[in-house]
Amino acid sequence: MSKKGKVLIVDDEKIAIRNLEHVLKKEGYLVKSTTSGQNALKILARDSFDVVLTDLKMEKVDGMQLLKRTKELNPDTEVIMITGYATVETAIEAMKFGAYHYLTKPFKLDEVRKVVREAAEKVLLKKENRLLREKLESVTDRVTVITQDPQMLRILDTAREIAPTDCNVLITGESGTGKEVFARYIHSYSKRAEKPFIAVNCGAFTEELLANELFGHEKGAFTGATVLKNGLIEMASEGTLFLDEITEMSPSMQVKLLRVIQEREFYRIGGREPVKINVRFIAATNRNIQDVLESGDLRQDLYYRLNVVTFYLPPLSERKGDVPLLCYHFLKKYATLMEKDVREISGDVLNLLSGYTFPGNIRELENIIERAVALCKGDTIEIAHLPEDLRGFNIKTFRTSEGRMPSLEEQEKNYILWVLSEAGGNKSEAARILGIDRVSLWRKLKRYGIDT
Repeated sequence: MSKKGKVLIVDDEKIAIRNLEHVLKKEGYLVKSTTSGQNALKILARDSFDVVLTDLKMEKVDGMQLLKRTKELNPDTEVIMITGYATVETAIEAMKFGAYHYLTKPFKLDEVRKVVREAAEKVLLKKENRLLREKLESVTDRVTVITQDPQMLRILDTAREIAPTDCNVLITGESGTGKEVFARYIHSYSKRAEKPFIAVNCGAFTEELLANELFGHEKGAFTGATVLKNGLIEMASEGTLFLDEITEMSPSMQVKLLRVIQEREFYRIGGREPVKINVRFIAATNRNIQDVLESGDLRQDLYYRLNVVTFYLPPLSERKGDVPLLCYHFLKKYATLMEKDVREISGDVLNLLSGYTFPGNIRELENIIERAVALCKGDTIEIAHLPEDLRGFNIKTFRTSEGRMPSLEEQEKNYILWVLSEAGGNKSEAARILGIDRVSLWRKLKRYGIDT
């Protein structure tokens, strides 16, 4: 079958059919034709087409009857009406019953090519969208990583293989690539799936608070400790503890964590008796491992304990084929949460997002779709529902002074500089627009040598 699509031509003038067949076959369409409206009905009953071009005035079964029957049999098929007797009334009636376009004889062949191409592309987009929705609706209650990218699918295969082994895991990748979702995915395929999954961001606490969160405390351990508190390590017993941004943990805390992993026991703050644990540890960082080992931000002995299996999650810019799939995943999620009847995403939006670099990765895409669903008043997300800075972004405009296309890093650097400029140098606002936190933005500024 032709990738361009299937076209049915219905016209009682043989010369018109010959001309249209010649043009559309040359364009790469699979074409079938008939001079009878009655015969066209029989053809449509046993076969489906992406586009139907039909004459309006025909004996016994005219173009309007054919239009109505086509839409009954296959609502996605686009119908283009052709007539030598055009009136405003017939055009309005045809559009009311779902005609895609109205061509008046004598028509220009270039116009036919353009209209058929646009109609076929619309049908193809509908089919792709339906397949995406079907994929998402087939997802089970088990934690799922939304992807069709070959590299990510291989990573998921490996994750399922090592999940039951109970080994410790280290996940690396940029902010927003879905490291916690991936950790939950491993947990869901492990023997601990029915037990707790506890996540903690090590960079969100001071050393004292993190110690209290992880180890808990005994009653009376310090002023205000009026009751015994179980720490997150204890709460994750027989389950999985996910330590996000492990490289932000202080060296002294890393020593304490190392002992817990080695000895499988710990002491609550103020406690004298060891608490035995059975916990699987999964850690994550958005920093380069070699850099943090050389700088001492991550102890080598702790790294070796955590690094039994390492996974690197690629940024969204390296898995562009997942953008439409993720768009519909987030569309369904937020349309349900907001109780809105938003079901579609326009082709222009998908094209723009597929060409965007996503410095904030999947988290940024989710923010974009959440905002679009909130603003959408119809059933389709359009360009107008995207953030203003994104609407003005066009990857084709980025060129170096030598006229060549820049690298991905150069594009990201240029875009960050532009967002900073638009935000008046306000790094918090720039980070919000980019869909990343201030720490991640600071690291990118440092990496690219951007002096603000």
